[in-house]
Amino acid sequence: MMQWSVKQMGPQDHARWDAFVQRCPDATFFHRAGWQRVIETAFGHPTWYLYAEAAGQIQAVLPLAQVNSRLFGNTLCSLPFCVYGGVAALEEGAAAAVDQAAQQLARRLRVDHLEYRQLQSIHADWLHKDLYATFRKPLAADPEQNLLAIPRKQRAMVRKGMAAGLSSVIDADTDRFYANYATSVHRLGTPVFSRRYFRTLQQTFGDDCEILSVQHGDRAICSVLSFHFRDEILPYYGGGGEAARVHAGNDFMYWEVMRRATERGRRLFDFGRSKYGTGAFAFKKNWGFEPQPLRYDYQLHRGKQLKDVQPLNPRLQLLIRAWRMLPLSLANAIGPHIVRQLG
Repeated sequence: MMQWSVKQMGPQDHARWDAFVQRCPDATFFHRAGWQRVIETAFGHPTWYLYAEAAGQIQAVLPLAQVNSRLFGNTLCSLPFCVYGGVAALEEGAAAAVDQAAQQLARRLRVDHLEYRQLQSIHADWLHKDLYATFRKPLAADPEQNLLAIPRKQRAMVRKGMAAGLSSVIDADTDRFYANYATSVHRLGTPVFSRRYFRTLQQTFGDDCEILSVQHGDRAICSVLSFHFRDEILPYYGGGGEAARVHAGNDFMYWEVMRRATERGRRLFDFGRSKYGTGAFAFKKNWGFEPQPLRYDYQLHRGKQLKDVQPLNPRLQLLIRAWRMLPLSLANAIGPHIVRQLG
């Protein structure tokens, strides 16, 4: 029987960790080693990047970070601020080894619960929430085929943006993106991430972290930050203001992400997760994407039950309405201190 050695990733392991992530079908962009730097630098949360190896070869990885908040609880998660995570493995024994090491770590840290944000549940006997779905769809090599594959009403919105003379550009920095993003999340009543977070993403992942802005004339009316991974494109953070709604800027923007991604050889469009019953969920379905349920795995430790920390919780609606009334500058100053505790 093969003996697996479970270790923590150090700086000397980054290259072979990422080499494993590139070849492991279970792995995602959020398994990349660079997320350790992002989470520790931008949020100050401690991390444990576990891997199992035999004969010097990595066969499973499990990135973990602890978010310990007086307001929202104490969680060990793979991976906070990410839609996917959990165990990525090529061998069942290696997967079991890192899984057991994570459970032991959760007990030692005395967290409320351990959470795996995997595309597919691996623990049927753990707790689950039917809260999110993700939207993933193959791309054709021909951009025109992708355009015609968009349902008629949604395609008309893309063409409306084209008719308005909108254009897209790739931005070298986060300035215009941040202005559009912060305006958008404030309108939704959601705390904003820090500028430092987005700069750290760009610095860490380089060309695989791409910012596209849509211009009406010389003004950027909406922007989106996307991740490139293998043959996938993942538009992850985005937003815009009133001009984007008037000119169908957001519709045009996601089409431009799709079109440009096809030119870079990407063959899968990952629209990310959305909560059931939200406008974002409906928007993605309107593009012809079928929702894929995300049944994240939760193992209780010190906690008696899972906390319901998400915007659809009726208890949070009053806070959301109050947040919308804050001046944007104040919301941008306070928001990063709150959102880092959410994960």
